[in-house]
Amino acid sequence: MQLIKPENKKSSILPLLAVGTFGLHLFSLLLLLFHGSMIQDLKQQLTPQSLVQLLDGRAITVDPKQTEERHPETIRRFVGETMTLMLTWSQQQPPVTIWEISSQLLANNLKPKFLAEITNLNPTGQLANINRETEYVLVVEKISQPTKIAEGKWRIEMLANQLNFSGSNNLGISTSFNKQILVRAIDEPATSIPAQPLPWHLAAYRLGEARLEIYEICDIKDKNCS
Repeated sequence: MQLIKPENKKSSILPLLAVGTFGLHLFSLLLLLFHGSMIQDLKQQLTPQSLVQLLDGRAITVDPKQTEERHPETIRRFVGETMTLMLTWSQQQPPVTIWEISSQLLANNLKPKFLAEITNLNPTGQLANINRETEYVLVVEKISQPTKIAEGKWRIEMLANQLNFSGSNNLGISTSFNKQILVRAIDEPATSIPAQPLPWHLAAYRLGEARLEIYEICDIKDKNCS
Protein backbone atom coordinates (compact mmCIF):
# COMPACT_ATOMS: atom_id res chain seq x y z
CA MET A 1 0.00 0.00 0.00
CA GLN A 2 2.83 2.38 0.69
CA LEU A 3 4.28 1.76 -2.78
CA ILE A 4 1.07 2.71 -4.51
CA LYS A 5 0.57 6.04 -2.77
CA PRO A 6 3.45 7.90 -4.48
CA GLU A 7 2.19 6.80 -7.91
CA ASN A 8 -1.31 8.05 -7.14
CA LYS A 9 0.15 11.31 -5.92
CA LYS A 10 2.27 11.61 -9.04
CA SER A 11 -0.64 10.82 -11.34
CA SER A 12 -2.80 13.43 -9.61
CA ILE A 13 -0.17 16.13 -10.31
CA LEU A 14 0.10 15.43 -14.06
CA PRO A 15 -3.32 16.93 -14.98
CA LEU A 16 -2.45 20.05 -13.01
CA LEU A 17 0.84 20.37 -14.86
CA ALA A 18 -0.93 19.91 -18.22
CA VAL A 19 -3.50 22.57 -17.37
CA GLY A 20 -0.78 24.93 -16.17
CA THR A 21 1.32 24.38 -19.31
CA PHE A 22 -1.71 24.95 -21.55
CA GLY A 23 -2.57 28.13 -19.68
CA LEU A 24 1.01 29.40 -20.03
CA HIS A 25 1.00 28.75 -23.79
CA LEU A 26 -2.36 30.47 -24.13
CA PHE A 27 -1.09 33.49 -22.21
CA SER A 28 2.02 33.64 -24.42
CA LEU A 29 -0.12 33.44 -27.54
CA LEU A 30 -2.36 36.28 -26.37
CA LEU A 31 0.70 38.35 -25.46
CA LEU A 32 2.19 37.84 -28.92
CA LEU A 33 -1.09 38.80 -30.56
CA PHE A 34 -1.29 41.92 -28.41
CA HIS A 35 2.28 42.93 -29.27
CA GLY A 36 1.59 42.23 -32.94
CA SER A 37 -1.42 44.54 -32.96
CA MET A 38 0.62 47.27 -31.22
CA ILE A 39 3.42 46.95 -33.79
CA GLN A 40 0.89 47.11 -36.65
CA ASP A 41 -0.73 50.25 -35.22
CA LEU A 42 2.68 51.85 -34.71
CA LYS A 43 3.69 50.95 -38.25
CA GLN A 44 0.57 52.63 -39.64
CA GLN A 45 1.26 55.76 -37.59
CA LEU A 46 4.92 56.00 -38.62
CA THR A 47 4.42 55.10 -42.29
CA PRO A 48 3.34 58.22 -44.24
CA GLN A 49 1.10 58.16 -47.26
CA SER A 50 2.84 58.13 -50.62
CA LEU A 51 2.25 60.12 -53.76
CA VAL A 52 0.75 58.43 -56.82
CA GLN A 53 1.07 60.49 -60.00
CA LEU A 54 -1.45 59.76 -62.71
CA LEU A 55 -0.77 60.01 -66.42
CA ASP A 56 -3.01 63.06 -66.82
CA GLY A 57 -0.96 64.99 -64.27
CA ARG A 58 -3.30 64.56 -61.29
CA ALA A 59 -1.82 63.38 -58.01
CA ILE A 60 -3.31 61.24 -55.24
CA THR A 61 -1.87 59.91 -51.99
CA VAL A 62 -1.75 56.27 -50.92
CA ASP A 63 0.21 54.14 -48.46
CA PRO A 64 2.94 53.29 -47.69
CA LYS A 65 6.11 55.30 -48.59
CA GLN A 66 7.32 58.74 -49.60
CA THR A 67 9.28 59.78 -52.65
CA GLU A 68 10.99 62.94 -53.87
CA GLU A 69 10.37 62.05 -57.50
CA ARG A 70 7.56 63.76 -59.41
CA HIS A 71 6.24 63.08 -62.90
CA PRO A 72 6.99 66.02 -65.25
CA GLU A 73 3.29 66.48 -66.04
CA THR A 74 2.50 66.66 -62.31
CA ILE A 75 5.02 69.49 -61.90
CA ARG A 76 3.78 71.37 -64.97
CA ARG A 77 0.17 71.06 -63.91
CA PHE A 78 0.96 72.17 -60.35
CA VAL A 79 2.78 75.30 -61.55
CA GLY A 80 0.24 76.26 -64.22
CA GLU A 81 -2.85 75.78 -62.07
CA THR A 82 -1.29 77.36 -58.99
CA MET A 83 -0.34 80.53 -60.84
CA THR A 84 -3.70 80.65 -62.62
CA LEU A 85 -5.54 80.36 -59.30
CA MET A 86 -3.31 82.98 -57.69
CA LEU A 87 -3.61 85.62 -60.44
CA THR A 88 -7.25 85.32 -61.55
CA TRP A 89 -9.41 87.86 -59.72
CA SER A 90 -12.91 89.26 -59.82
CA GLN A 91 -15.44 90.65 -57.37
CA GLN A 92 -16.64 87.09 -56.77
CA GLN A 93 -13.03 85.92 -56.53
CA PRO A 94 -11.43 88.77 -54.54
CA PRO A 95 -7.62 88.98 -54.71
CA VAL A 96 -7.17 89.23 -50.93
CA THR A 97 -9.09 85.99 -50.35
CA ILE A 98 -7.36 84.26 -53.25
CA TRP A 99 -3.95 85.25 -51.91
CA GLU A 100 -4.72 83.97 -48.40
CA ILE A 101 -5.70 80.58 -49.82
CA SER A 102 -3.28 80.08 -52.70
CA SER A 103 -0.19 81.42 -50.90
CA GLN A 104 -0.16 78.21 -48.86
CA LEU A 105 1.44 76.68 -51.97
CA LEU A 106 4.43 79.05 -51.69
CA ALA A 107 7.45 78.74 -49.43
CA ASN A 108 7.22 81.08 -46.44
CA ASN A 109 10.30 83.12 -47.38
CA LEU A 110 8.89 83.77 -50.87
CA LYS A 111 5.50 85.13 -49.77
CA PRO A 112 6.44 88.75 -48.89
CA LYS A 113 8.46 89.22 -52.08
CA PHE A 114 5.81 87.80 -54.39
CA LEU A 115 2.95 89.59 -52.63
CA ALA A 116 4.68 92.90 -53.31
CA GLU A 117 5.11 91.93 -56.96
CA ILE A 118 1.51 90.91 -57.65
CA THR A 119 0.22 93.96 -55.78
CA ASN A 120 1.85 96.08 -58.47
CA LEU A 121 -0.26 94.28 -61.10
CA ASN A 122 -3.27 96.18 -59.75
CA PRO A 123 -3.38 99.79 -61.05
CA THR A 124 -4.38 100.97 -57.58
CA GLY A 125 -1.12 99.63 -56.17
CA GLN A 126 -2.82 97.61 -53.47
CA LEU A 127 -4.21 94.11 -53.23
CA ALA A 128 -7.78 94.97 -52.35
CA ASN A 129 -11.21 93.95 -53.57
CA ILE A 130 -11.77 95.11 -57.13
CA ASN A 131 -14.71 96.77 -58.84
CA ARG A 132 -17.72 94.74 -59.90
CA GLU A 133 -17.06 95.29 -63.61
CA THR A 134 -13.33 94.49 -63.43
CA GLU A 135 -11.80 91.06 -63.90
CA TYR A 136 -8.22 89.79 -64.05
CA VAL A 137 -7.50 86.51 -65.81
CA LEU A 138 -4.12 84.81 -66.10
CA VAL A 139 -3.73 83.20 -69.52
CA VAL A 140 -0.86 80.71 -69.68
CA GLU A 141 0.68 80.43 -73.14
CA LYS A 142 3.47 77.95 -72.49
CA ILE A 143 4.95 75.93 -69.65
CA SER A 144 8.30 74.26 -70.30
CA GLN A 145 9.26 70.75 -69.31
CA PRO A 146 10.74 70.79 -65.80
CA THR A 147 14.52 70.80 -65.51
CA LYS A 148 15.89 68.96 -62.48
CA ILE A 149 18.34 71.20 -60.61
CA ALA A 150 18.80 69.07 -57.47
CA GLU A 151 17.26 66.09 -55.73
CA GLY A 152 13.56 66.92 -55.38
CA LYS A 153 13.93 70.36 -57.04
CA TRP A 154 13.00 71.56 -60.54
CA ARG A 155 12.98 74.70 -62.69
CA ILE A 156 10.01 75.62 -64.92
CA GLU A 157 9.74 78.45 -67.44
CA MET A 158 6.26 79.90 -67.91
CA LEU A 159 5.06 82.38 -70.52
CA ALA A 160 1.77 84.01 -69.55
CA ASN A 161 -0.24 87.22 -69.60
CA GLN A 162 -2.61 88.66 -67.06
CA LEU A 163 -5.57 90.25 -68.86
CA ASN A 164 -7.46 93.09 -67.19
CA PHE A 165 -11.07 93.39 -68.38
CA SER A 166 -13.36 96.25 -67.41
CA GLY A 167 -16.78 97.48 -68.44
CA SER A 168 -15.25 100.02 -70.82
CA ASN A 169 -12.54 97.73 -72.23
CA ASN A 170 -13.79 94.35 -73.34
CA LEU A 171 -10.58 93.56 -75.21
CA GLY A 172 -8.57 93.65 -72.02
CA ILE A 173 -5.24 95.17 -71.07
CA SER A 174 -2.44 92.61 -71.19
CA THR A 175 0.44 92.50 -68.70
CA SER A 176 3.15 89.96 -69.44
CA PHE A 177 4.01 87.47 -66.74
CA ASN A 178 7.02 85.53 -68.02
CA LYS A 179 8.77 83.78 -65.16
CA GLN A 180 11.19 81.14 -64.02
CA ILE A 181 9.52 79.16 -61.27
CA LEU A 182 11.48 76.90 -58.92
CA VAL A 183 9.59 74.01 -57.34
CA ARG A 184 10.56 71.46 -54.71
CA ALA A 185 9.06 68.32 -53.22
CA ILE A 186 7.83 68.45 -49.63
CA ASP A 187 6.95 65.69 -47.17
CA GLU A 188 3.41 66.77 -46.28
CA PRO A 189 0.70 68.72 -48.13
CA ALA A 190 0.90 72.40 -47.19
CA THR A 191 -2.82 73.09 -47.60
CA SER A 192 -5.80 72.30 -45.42
CA ILE A 193 -9.58 72.54 -45.72
CA PRO A 194 -11.48 74.70 -43.21
CA ALA A 195 -14.82 73.73 -41.70
CA GLN A 196 -16.72 75.82 -44.27
CA PRO A 197 -14.54 75.75 -47.38
CA LEU A 198 -14.87 77.96 -50.41
CA PRO A 199 -14.37 76.45 -53.88
CA TRP A 200 -10.85 77.93 -53.91
CA HIS A 201 -9.98 76.08 -50.68
CA LEU A 202 -10.85 72.82 -52.44
CA ALA A 203 -8.86 73.82 -55.53
CA ALA A 204 -5.78 74.69 -53.48
CA TYR A 205 -6.13 71.49 -51.46
CA ARG A 206 -6.20 69.36 -54.60
CA LEU A 207 -3.08 71.13 -55.88
CA GLY A 208 -1.40 70.63 -52.51
CA GLU A 209 -1.87 66.87 -52.76
CA ALA A 210 1.05 66.85 -55.21
CA ARG A 211 3.29 67.63 -52.21
CA LEU A 212 5.08 70.40 -54.07
CA GLU A 213 5.76 74.03 -53.21
CA ILE A 214 7.06 77.00 -55.17
CA TYR A 215 10.14 78.39 -53.42
CA GLU A 216 11.35 81.00 -55.93
CA ILE A 217 9.89 83.09 -58.78
CA CYS A 218 12.23 85.14 -60.99
CA ASP A 219 12.08 87.05 -64.24
CA ILE A 220 12.52 84.69 -67.15
CA LYS A 221 15.77 86.43 -68.15
CA ASP A 222 17.28 86.32 -64.67
CA LYS A 223 20.46 84.23 -64.89
CA ASN A 224 20.95 84.16 -61.13
CA CYS A 225 17.61 82.61 -60.19
CA SER A 226 18.35 79.93 -57.62
